[in-house]
Amino acid sequence: MSADGVQEHSGTAPADASAWSQEAVEHGYNPGKWERPSVTVDVVILSLQDGDLKVLLIKRRHWPYEGYWAIPGGFIEMRESLEESARRELEEETGVRDIYMEQLYTFGDPGRDPRTRVITVAYLALVDYQQLHPKAADDAGDVGWFSMYHLPPLAFDHDQILDYTIKRLRGKLEYTTIGFQFLPEKFTLSELQTVYQTILGESRKLDKRNFRKKIVSTGILEPTGEYKMEGTHRPARLYRFNPKAEA
Repeated sequence: MSADGVQEHSGTAPADASAWSQEAVEHGYNPGKWERPSVTVDVVILSLQDGDLKVLLIKRRHWPYEGYWAIPGGFIEMRESLEESARRELEEETGVRDIYMEQLYTFGDPGRDPRTRVITVAYLALVDYQQLHPKAADDAGDVGWFSMYHLPPLAFDHDQILDYTIKRLRGKLEYTTIGFQFLPEKFTLSELQTVYQTILGESRKLDKRNFRKKIVSTGILEPTGEYKMEGTHRPARLYRFNPKAEA
């Protein structure tokens, strides 16, 4: 017997939702006794483009917030995990599935969705926009990239979700290697600093010499022995991320 007085059942899960309902009734559970919230996933898809941090948004086609831009997402299906749902939504919007993604936060304000009580679990996905061909799903009117620093009016509480995202991303730069997810396998120190500066924004300027000294001293980089021309300057040394440094 569970804490709320409902008899627990340890048998095999039914094949469909209707079977769940029937079995629940048979075991003394009244489906109408409690209201239950719905659960969605929202996937914040970020990419660096032309020195700007951009997010992929979809334009809603239906009520509520018809015509507003929103973070891609949707209701989870009964037989999928949260991550499976997030990866499904990611694939539907971008055509890719196996890229860097992590769970961000859960947003559950009772009034965040006018349709019903909806709790959403937000995920963060970092992608190379040059490898993507985003297309609007059936329930979206359009899809496009927007600067995280110049966003259009957003649906639901998605402005709060994106505000949390940028704060979380900036914080993780200090103690993780998340910034390397935006780079190719081989990169220059200038390209790495550009990633950090773009995420940190104009409010915090990075000193070139101090940044390079600090990042090299961590041992997280290893030189490739190769060089790359950057403008009219002498060739810049190419580095790669050293995974052993995290071990």
